[in-house]
This record gives sequence, structure tokens and C-alpha cells, in this order.
Amino acid sequence: MTTSRDIEAFTHDHVYLGASHDENARRTLWVVVLTAVMMIGEIFAGYVTGSMALLADGFHMATHAGALSVAAIAYAYAKRHASNGRFSFGTGKVGDLAGFASALVLGLIALGIGVESILRLFEPIKVAFGEATVIAVIGLGVNIVSAFLLSGSHHHNGHDDHAHDHDAHGGDNNLRSAYVHVLADALTSVLAITALLAGRYLGWVWMDPVMGIVGAAVIARWSWSLMRDTAAVLLDTTDNHVAEEIQDLVEGPGDARISDLHVWRVGPDAHAAIVGVVGGVGIDASVIRNRLVPVHELKHLTIECH
Repeated sequence: MTTSRDIEAFTHDHVYLGASHDENARRTLWVVVLTAVMMIGEIFAGYVTGSMALLADGFHMATHAGALSVAAIAYAYAKRHASNGRFSFGTGKVGDLAGFASALVLGLIALGIGVESILRLFEPIKVAFGEATVIAVIGLGVNIVSAFLLSGSHHHNGHDDHAHDHDAHGGDNNLRSAYVHVLADALTSVLAITALLAGRYLGWVWMDPVMGIVGAAVIARWSWSLMRDTAAVLLDTTDNHVAEEIQDLVEGPGDARISDLHVWRVGPDAHAAIVGVVGGVGIDASVIRNRLVPVHELKHLTIECH
């Protein structure tokens, strides 16, 4: 009969948090504070000045403050429960779950901004261009500082050309979601400034809602990209690059064949794999494990020899 003590003897650590987990958590928390302060100022100024672009930027920033808070909470939760045995493969994917939720919120807000901007296009209101421009410039400054804080250990790419390259840069989708939210804020700030200047000096009042529509479209695209990538992790989609590398190393010598292979991500810097192998005399789990040492992404490996 197997006892709990016997089980403990065959278990090992399943902490698959990213190498920069703590640093990323601190950066995200600072950005939450900056975003929350600017959010209040922009929403108030948007109502006072009547600028749709500025108001959209403020509400958009409000959702980012919430989403960034979720990212910060995700970092804390993943760290706190990293060694909790209830999580079979650790808490390395908590950030991907938070990233997916943030992307979903981002998409809904993009839809809201688009609808409101279209309504304002047909029913324009008076805008205090000068005052609104000042607030928008300040907001852009906050966005730039926030982006700088988050970019210290993150390289953003809408969709990676190679999964392996993505992992080489950390692959932290929680940080990526925070970074995308900040970029979206910066975009809406730039568009708001453009629209306000055009309205003030050229009389193009219609530019304000048009820029809101443009911003909504770009943000929706970023949202879809982030949702797609985080969903792939949550659904344990096979990392083709790692799978191909495993196949080449196992079958390369010609004395073994892979009969079953499962490869999935369990953390920003970690993959797990189950490798079923059919081999000749002398081919056992230790031989296959040695062959797979070069696959640095593999942190949890199960080998089945038949």
C-alpha cells in the first residue's frame, strides 16, 4: 500500500515561475499606481472639456488600471502558491490566465470606445481643445514612463515569428498584457492629442471621434493577438519548435522512434513533455533523457520506453 510518505519521496519541485517574476511584479505595481492617478485626472478633464477622445482615453485607462491590478495580483498569487501541491504543474500559467482576462477586457473596451465615437461623429459636442490637450499630453507622459518601466525585461511582439524566440525573451504573458495595455493607452493619448490640435487650429471637430474609432480598431487587434497567444498556452497547445527539437534528438541516431509525444508550456521559461519511445537493445529512459539535455526549455520530462 502506498502511503503519503511514499508519494512525497517521488515528488519534486514544480516551481516554474519566470526568472524575472519578482522584478516584473514590482514594475507592474508601480505602473498600477501611475495609471490610477492619471485615470482620475483624465476622466474628470474629459467631462469638463467635453472631449470624446480625452474621455475615451480616461475610461480606457480606467480599465487598464483594473487589468494591471489583475496582473499584479496574478504575480502575487503565483508566487504565494508556487509550491502548493494542489497545482500539478505549479502556478506558472497563472500569468497567462490573467493575460487572457486582460485581453478580453481590452477588447470589450475597444468596442465601447468605437460605438461611442461613432455616436459622437453624428452628434458632435463642444470641446475645450486647449485644456483637453494639456491633460492628454500629461497622460502620454505617464504612458511613456509606464512603458519604460515594463519594457526593462520585456520585448513586445504582436505575434512571434518563432515560438522558441518568444521563450528566449521570457514569454511572460502577464507582463506582456500589462505592456499592451500601456501601449494602448499611449496610442489613445497620441490620437487624442492629434484630434484636439486639429480641432483647435484647423477646425476639424470631426477628427475627435474619428481618432476614437481608429484607436478602437488598433486596440481591438492587439486584444485579439494577446487573447490568441494566451489561449494557446491555457489550452496546452503544442510548441512545434520544441517538439521538433525533441524528435530530432531522440530519432537522430536511428536506434529509437517516438511513438507518442506531448509538449506544452507550464511557465514563462518552462515546458513539460511526455515522450513515448520505441527502441532497440540498450535504449532506456536514461539514454533518452541524456539525449534531451540540450533542450533547455524542458523543465519537466516524462519518458515512456516500450
